[in-house]
Amino acid sequence: MKATAPGKIILFGEHAVVYNRPALAVPVEQVHVDVDVLDANEPGVWIHAPVINLQAELSTLPSDHPIGSVILKVFQHLGISTFPNISIIINSTIPVAAGLGSGAAVSVALVRALSSFMSLSLTNEQVNQLVFEIEKLHHGTPSGIDNTVITYNMPVYYMKDKPIETFRSGKPFTIVVGDTGIPAPTKESVGDVRRLWLRDSNRFEVIFNEIAQISLIARRSIESGRPEMLGELMDHNHEFLQQMTVSSPELDVLVYAARKAGALGAKLSGGGRGGNMIALVDPALAESVAEGLMSAGAKRTIITEIK
Repeated sequence: MKATAPGKIILFGEHAVVYNRPALAVPVEQVHVDVDVLDANEPGVWIHAPVINLQAELSTLPSDHPIGSVILKVFQHLGISTFPNISIIINSTIPVAAGLGSGAAVSVALVRALSSFMSLSLTNEQVNQLVFEIEKLHHGTPSGIDNTVITYNMPVYYMKDKPIETFRSGKPFTIVVGDTGIPAPTKESVGDVRRLWLRDSNRFEVIFNEIAQISLIARRSIESGRPEMLGELMDHNHEFLQQMTVSSPELDVLVYAARKAGALGAKLSGGGRGGNMIALVDPALAESVAEGLMSAGAKRTIITEIK
Protein backbone atom coordinates (compact mmCIF):
# COMPACT_ATOMS: atom_id res chain seq x y z
CA MET A 1 0.00 0.00 0.00
CA LYS A 2 1.32 3.39 -0.96
CA ALA A 3 0.45 6.88 0.30
CA THR A 4 1.84 10.33 -0.50
CA ALA A 5 1.65 13.62 1.40
CA PRO A 6 2.79 17.09 0.29
CA GLY A 7 4.83 19.70 2.14
CA LYS A 8 3.37 22.99 3.31
CA ILE A 9 4.22 26.65 3.73
CA ILE A 10 2.61 29.26 5.93
CA LEU A 11 1.70 32.30 3.87
CA PHE A 12 0.56 34.57 6.71
CA GLY A 13 -0.11 34.60 10.43
CA GLU A 14 2.69 32.50 11.96
CA HIS A 15 3.20 33.17 15.69
CA ALA A 16 0.01 35.28 15.83
CA VAL A 17 -1.90 32.01 15.31
CA VAL A 18 -0.77 30.87 18.78
CA TYR A 19 -2.72 33.86 20.19
CA ASN A 20 -6.02 32.97 18.52
CA ARG A 21 -5.48 34.97 15.33
CA PRO A 22 -5.99 33.43 11.88
CA ALA A 23 -3.18 32.01 9.75
CA LEU A 24 -3.10 31.00 6.10
CA ALA A 25 -1.17 27.99 4.85
CA VAL A 26 -0.97 26.15 1.54
CA PRO A 27 0.28 22.74 0.35
CA VAL A 28 3.53 22.47 -1.64
CA GLU A 29 3.25 19.58 -4.10
CA GLN A 30 6.83 19.98 -5.36
CA VAL A 31 8.13 18.26 -2.23
CA HIS A 32 6.48 15.19 -0.73
CA VAL A 33 6.72 12.06 1.39
CA ASP A 34 6.01 8.61 -0.07
CA VAL A 35 5.28 5.66 2.21
CA ASP A 36 5.05 2.03 1.04
CA VAL A 37 3.76 -0.71 3.35
CA LEU A 38 4.53 -4.28 2.19
CA ASP A 39 4.37 -7.77 3.67
CA ALA A 40 7.72 -8.55 5.30
CA ASN A 41 9.69 -11.75 4.83
CA GLU A 42 10.76 -11.73 8.46
CA PRO A 43 8.85 -11.22 11.73
CA GLY A 44 8.35 -7.69 13.01
CA VAL A 45 7.60 -4.17 11.83
CA TRP A 46 10.61 -3.09 9.76
CA ILE A 47 11.19 0.57 8.97
CA HIS A 48 13.43 1.73 6.12
CA ALA A 49 13.91 5.50 5.86
CA PRO A 50 17.05 6.09 3.75
CA VAL A 51 16.80 9.87 4.04
CA ILE A 52 17.57 9.67 7.79
CA ASN A 53 19.70 6.50 7.56
CA LEU A 54 17.12 4.50 9.51
CA GLN A 55 16.79 0.76 9.10
CA ALA A 56 15.35 -0.81 12.22
CA GLU A 57 12.67 -3.01 13.70
CA LEU A 58 9.97 -1.09 15.60
CA SER A 59 10.60 -2.71 19.00
CA THR A 60 14.26 -1.58 18.94
CA LEU A 61 13.32 2.11 18.72
CA PRO A 62 12.75 4.32 21.80
CA SER A 63 9.05 4.94 22.54
CA ASP A 64 9.37 8.64 21.65
CA HIS A 65 11.07 8.05 18.28
CA PRO A 66 9.42 10.40 15.71
CA ILE A 67 8.57 7.58 13.28
CA GLY A 68 8.17 4.70 15.75
CA SER A 69 5.71 6.69 17.86
CA VAL A 70 3.51 7.38 14.82
CA ILE A 71 3.33 3.68 13.95
CA LEU A 72 2.48 2.73 17.56
CA LYS A 73 -0.18 5.46 17.73
CA VAL A 74 -1.79 4.22 14.48
CA PHE A 75 -1.88 0.61 15.71
CA GLN A 76 -3.36 1.77 19.00
CA HIS A 77 -5.99 3.90 17.22
CA LEU A 78 -6.93 1.01 14.91
CA GLY A 79 -7.17 -1.35 17.89
CA ILE A 80 -4.36 -3.62 16.66
CA SER A 81 -2.57 -5.38 19.51
CA THR A 82 -0.83 -8.12 17.48
CA PHE A 83 1.43 -6.30 15.07
CA PRO A 84 1.61 -7.59 11.48
CA ASN A 85 4.91 -8.56 9.83
CA ILE A 86 5.45 -5.62 7.55
CA SER A 87 8.09 -3.55 5.86
CA ILE A 88 7.55 0.23 5.83
CA ILE A 89 9.59 2.21 3.30
CA ILE A 90 9.67 6.00 3.74
CA ASN A 91 11.11 8.31 1.09
CA SER A 92 10.95 12.09 1.38
CA THR A 93 12.04 15.10 -0.65
CA ILE A 94 10.90 17.52 2.11
CA PRO A 95 13.88 19.06 3.91
CA VAL A 96 13.77 18.43 7.67
CA ALA A 97 13.42 21.35 10.14
CA ALA A 98 12.88 23.85 7.32
CA GLY A 99 9.30 24.81 8.19
CA LEU A 100 7.89 22.77 5.30
CA GLY A 101 5.90 20.36 7.45
CA SER A 102 8.22 17.39 7.03
CA GLY A 103 7.15 15.70 10.31
CA ALA A 104 3.42 16.10 9.70
CA ALA A 105 3.78 14.89 6.10
CA VAL A 106 5.53 11.70 7.25
CA SER A 107 2.76 11.17 9.82
CA VAL A 108 -0.08 11.73 7.30
CA ALA A 109 1.47 9.40 4.72
CA LEU A 110 2.18 6.75 7.38
CA VAL A 111 -1.34 6.90 8.82
CA ARG A 112 -2.89 6.55 5.37
CA ALA A 113 -0.58 3.78 4.16
CA LEU A 114 -0.92 1.73 7.37
CA SER A 115 -4.71 2.06 7.60
CA SER A 116 -5.06 1.11 3.90
CA PHE A 117 -2.81 -1.90 4.44
CA MET A 118 -5.10 -2.99 7.29
CA SER A 119 -8.10 -2.44 4.96
CA LEU A 120 -9.44 0.23 7.29
CA SER A 121 -10.39 3.49 5.64
CA LEU A 122 -10.08 6.67 7.68
CA THR A 123 -11.81 9.93 6.77
CA ASN A 124 -9.77 13.13 6.36
CA GLU A 125 -11.15 14.25 9.73
CA GLN A 126 -9.89 11.07 11.43
CA VAL A 127 -6.47 11.29 9.77
CA ASN A 128 -6.19 14.95 10.74
CA GLN A 129 -7.14 14.32 14.37
CA LEU A 130 -4.76 11.39 14.70
CA VAL A 131 -1.83 13.32 13.18
CA PHE A 132 -2.61 16.29 15.44
CA GLU A 133 -2.28 13.98 18.46
CA ILE A 134 1.08 12.80 17.09
CA GLU A 135 2.20 16.42 16.52
CA LYS A 136 1.48 17.10 20.21
CA LEU A 137 3.97 14.37 21.17
CA HIS A 138 6.76 16.15 19.32
CA HIS A 139 5.87 19.85 19.50
CA GLY A 140 4.12 20.32 22.83
CA THR A 141 1.46 22.80 21.72
CA PRO A 142 1.33 22.69 17.91
CA SER A 143 -1.00 25.10 16.12
CA GLY A 144 -2.58 22.31 14.06
CA ILE A 145 -1.78 24.04 10.77
CA ASP A 146 0.71 21.50 9.41
CA ASN A 147 -1.47 18.43 9.86
CA THR A 148 -4.56 20.23 8.48
CA VAL A 149 -3.03 21.61 5.26
CA ILE A 150 -1.21 18.36 4.55
CA THR A 151 -4.19 16.09 5.30
CA TYR A 152 -6.65 18.08 3.17
CA ASN A 153 -4.06 19.11 0.54
CA MET A 154 -5.81 22.46 0.15
CA PRO A 155 -5.24 26.07 1.24
CA VAL A 156 -6.39 26.46 4.83
CA TYR A 157 -7.60 29.42 6.89
CA TYR A 158 -6.91 28.34 10.41
CA MET A 159 -7.86 29.64 13.83
CA LYS A 160 -7.18 27.76 17.03
CA ASP A 161 -10.28 26.02 18.45
CA LYS A 162 -12.40 27.03 15.44
CA PRO A 163 -13.68 24.73 12.69
CA ILE A 164 -11.09 24.28 9.94
CA GLU A 165 -11.81 26.27 6.80
CA THR A 166 -10.33 25.05 3.53
CA PHE A 167 -10.71 27.35 0.54
CA ARG A 168 -9.81 27.57 -3.13
CA SER A 169 -7.69 30.03 -5.02
CA GLY A 170 -9.59 32.09 -7.60
CA LYS A 171 -6.47 32.20 -9.76
CA PRO A 172 -3.14 30.30 -9.56
CA PHE A 173 -0.13 32.19 -8.24
CA THR A 174 3.56 31.42 -7.96
CA ILE A 175 5.67 31.35 -4.80
CA VAL A 176 9.43 30.88 -4.59
CA VAL A 177 10.62 29.30 -1.34
CA GLY A 178 14.17 30.03 -0.21
CA ASP A 179 15.70 27.81 2.48
CA THR A 180 18.39 29.27 4.75
CA GLY A 181 19.64 25.76 5.50
CA ILE A 182 19.52 26.64 9.21
CA PRO A 183 17.27 24.36 11.29
CA ALA A 184 14.23 26.34 12.48
CA PRO A 185 13.90 26.04 16.28
CA THR A 186 10.11 26.55 16.42
CA LYS A 187 9.73 25.69 20.11
CA GLU A 188 12.42 28.22 21.01
CA SER A 189 11.03 31.09 18.93
CA VAL A 190 7.46 30.45 20.16
CA GLY A 191 8.76 30.51 23.76
CA ASP A 192 10.64 33.77 23.19
CA VAL A 193 7.57 35.47 21.69
CA ARG A 194 5.57 34.31 24.71
CA ARG A 195 8.08 35.92 27.09
CA LEU A 196 7.96 39.19 25.14
CA TRP A 197 4.16 39.08 25.08
CA LEU A 198 4.01 38.54 28.86
CA ARG A 199 6.34 41.51 29.32
CA ASP A 200 4.44 43.88 27.02
CA SER A 201 1.12 42.29 26.13
CA ASN A 202 -0.52 45.53 24.93
CA ARG A 203 2.12 46.12 22.26
CA PHE A 204 2.05 42.50 21.13
CA GLU A 205 -1.75 42.34 21.01
CA VAL A 206 -1.66 45.32 18.61
CA ILE A 207 0.88 43.48 16.43
CA PHE A 208 -1.22 40.29 16.47
CA ASN A 209 -4.34 42.28 15.50
CA GLU A 210 -2.49 43.84 12.56
CA ILE A 211 -1.34 40.40 11.41
CA ALA A 212 -4.92 39.08 11.77
CA GLN A 213 -6.10 41.82 9.37
CA ILE A 214 -3.33 40.90 6.92
CA SER A 215 -4.41 37.22 6.99
CA LEU A 216 -8.05 38.14 6.43
CA ILE A 217 -7.30 40.47 3.48
CA ALA A 218 -4.93 37.85 2.05
CA ARG A 219 -7.61 35.16 2.08
CA ARG A 220 -10.10 37.47 0.33
CA SER A 221 -7.48 38.41 -2.26
CA ILE A 222 -6.69 34.74 -3.00
CA GLU A 223 -10.35 33.66 -3.20
CA SER A 224 -11.33 36.58 -5.43
CA GLY A 225 -8.50 35.85 -7.88
CA ARG A 226 -6.33 38.86 -7.01
CA PRO A 227 -3.18 37.19 -5.68
CA GLU A 228 -1.02 40.13 -6.81
CA MET A 229 -2.30 41.93 -3.69
CA LEU A 230 -0.34 39.47 -1.52
CA GLY A 231 3.07 41.03 -2.19
CA GLU A 232 2.55 44.15 -0.11
CA LEU A 233 0.83 42.10 2.61
CA MET A 234 3.90 39.83 2.79
CA ASP A 235 6.20 42.82 3.23
CA HIS A 236 4.04 44.16 6.08
CA ASN A 237 3.79 40.76 7.76
CA HIS A 238 7.59 40.38 7.62
CA GLU A 239 8.06 43.74 9.39
CA PHE A 240 5.84 42.55 12.24
CA LEU A 241 7.77 39.26 12.48
CA GLN A 242 10.99 41.29 12.72
CA GLN A 243 9.46 43.26 15.59
CA MET A 244 8.69 39.93 17.27
CA THR A 245 12.44 39.05 17.03
CA VAL A 246 11.76 35.87 15.05
CA SER A 247 13.54 36.88 11.87
CA SER A 248 17.30 36.49 11.52
CA PRO A 249 20.06 38.15 9.47
CA GLU A 250 20.04 35.18 7.06
CA LEU A 251 16.28 35.39 6.53
CA ASP A 252 16.37 39.17 6.09
CA VAL A 253 19.15 38.89 3.49
CA LEU A 254 17.03 36.42 1.46
CA VAL A 255 13.86 38.51 1.82
CA TYR A 256 15.66 41.62 0.50
CA ALA A 257 17.40 39.62 -2.26
CA ALA A 258 14.02 38.32 -3.49
CA ARG A 259 12.56 41.83 -3.61
CA LYS A 260 15.65 43.12 -5.41
CA ALA A 261 15.32 40.31 -7.99
CA GLY A 262 11.78 41.45 -8.80
CA ALA A 263 9.55 39.61 -6.31
CA LEU A 264 6.25 41.38 -5.58
CA GLY A 265 6.78 40.81 -1.86
CA ALA A 266 8.62 38.47 0.51
CA LYS A 267 8.63 37.34 4.14
CA LEU A 268 9.89 34.61 6.41
CA SER A 269 7.61 31.60 6.66
CA GLY A 270 7.10 29.45 9.75
CA GLY A 271 8.82 29.65 13.12
CA GLY A 272 11.65 31.88 11.91
CA ARG A 273 15.29 32.24 13.02
CA GLY A 274 16.11 29.75 10.28
CA GLY A 275 14.01 27.59 8.02
CA ASN A 276 12.63 29.30 4.96
CA MET A 277 11.27 32.48 3.46
CA ILE A 278 8.77 32.88 0.65
CA ALA A 279 8.38 35.36 -2.19
CA LEU A 280 5.39 36.12 -4.42
CA VAL A 281 6.59 36.29 -8.01
CA ASP A 282 5.35 36.78 -11.52
CA PRO A 283 5.76 33.28 -13.06
CA ALA A 284 8.06 34.72 -15.76
CA LEU A 285 10.46 35.94 -13.04
CA ALA A 286 10.39 32.80 -10.84
CA GLU A 287 13.70 31.40 -12.13
CA SER A 288 15.58 34.68 -11.80
CA VAL A 289 14.25 35.26 -8.26
CA ALA A 290 15.32 31.70 -7.36
CA GLU A 291 18.79 32.44 -8.79
CA GLY A 292 18.95 35.69 -6.81
CA LEU A 293 18.15 33.76 -3.63
CA MET A 294 20.87 31.17 -4.33
CA SER A 295 23.39 33.97 -4.93
CA ALA A 296 22.35 35.54 -1.62
CA GLY A 297 23.07 32.33 0.30
CA ALA A 298 19.95 30.15 0.04
CA LYS A 299 20.80 26.45 0.33
CA ARG A 300 17.93 25.44 -1.94
CA THR A 301 14.87 26.95 -3.59
CA ILE A 302 11.50 25.55 -4.57
CA ILE A 303 9.22 27.15 -7.16
CA THR A 304 5.62 26.21 -6.48
CA GLU A 305 2.30 27.12 -8.04
CA ILE A 306 -0.61 27.52 -5.63
CA LYS A 307 -3.86 26.50 -7.30
